[in-house]
Amino acid sequence: MPELLSYDFMQRALIAAFLVGLAAPMVGIFLVQRRLSLIGDGMGHVSLAGVAVGLFTGNQPVATALVFAVAAAVLIEVVRARGRTSGDVALAVMFYGGIAIGVVLISKADGDTPTNLDSYLFGAITTTSTSDVWTFAVLAAVIVAVTWVLRPRLFAVANDEEYARATGMRVTALNITLAVLTAVTVVVSMRVVGLLLISALMIVPNAASQLLTGSFRAALRLAVVLGVVASVGGVVTSYYADTPSGGTIVILAIAFFVVASVLSGLLARRRARRQEHLDEHSHEHGAGCGHPAIQHGDHVDYLHDGERHAAHADHWDEHHIVSAGPKEDR
Repeated sequence: MPELLSYDFMQRALIAAFLVGLAAPMVGIFLVQRRLSLIGDGMGHVSLAGVAVGLFTGNQPVATALVFAVAAAVLIEVVRARGRTSGDVALAVMFYGGIAIGVVLISKADGDTPTNLDSYLFGAITTTSTSDVWTFAVLAAVIVAVTWVLRPRLFAVANDEEYARATGMRVTALNITLAVLTAVTVVVSMRVVGLLLISALMIVPNAASQLLTGSFRAALRLAVVLGVVASVGGVVTSYYADTPSGGTIVILAIAFFVVASVLSGLLARRRARRQEHLDEHSHEHGAGCGHPAIQHGDHVDYLHDGERHAAHADHWDEHHIVSAGPKEDR
């Protein structure tokens, strides 16, 4: 690890990976809730046209990709909200148009351009320059700040757009904001993960976190942790394994999802067995049963095997695990 940190390009790579791992899941959680998991992939296609324009004209590809992605994000939301064309058709036209423009411009560019383009498609974090890191830092700060401030409203729109509109929220403006945040996230991530793989880092950590948590806030926090660990861990792994950073990061994120799926299944089976045990409580507690009686509100709990049980209707509930310390009543 000290050897890795002694290289300037790896220091820049790790900083860029941290920024991407922090920002991508914060935007992605709202895309998952709105069932727009693949929109990041489409934005990557549009950004490809911007990158191609930058390479073809000799301008900064990050800047041209940002302009193309943001313009496409706004146009898609306007067409979806006010046009007669359905959202799916608008997305398809925009995304395939981006690919077509990119391919045509690249075919007219000089011989080195296709090689440079691969680093944007699949990620080449070791080629990240100092100016790229500063650009990514500013964009990531904007993404995190705007997402955090607007998260209650974005959450409301993502779960019930009609209700949010009825309460007076500016739904169209919020949808455009989320689309622009998605576009900016794609541009920030293209040097780290690649335009064709960025959607995975926006979606997979959120899919994994939602398997293990029961609230939006907890899911968001865990998704950010998984995103940062996958990004930074993927860069470190790619250095020692001599593999592409983008693919390594995505494989690590998918591994987290597989582990979360297994843990979620085990926890579900444990809860089912526990509930069955409680419903079929074999002990007949009562005066003289031999278990200590503890007054709990308007009823009596009985201490048994480190747990407090109380009869409710035709079943027994566990109210308190003595060995695990106090917890809320179920």
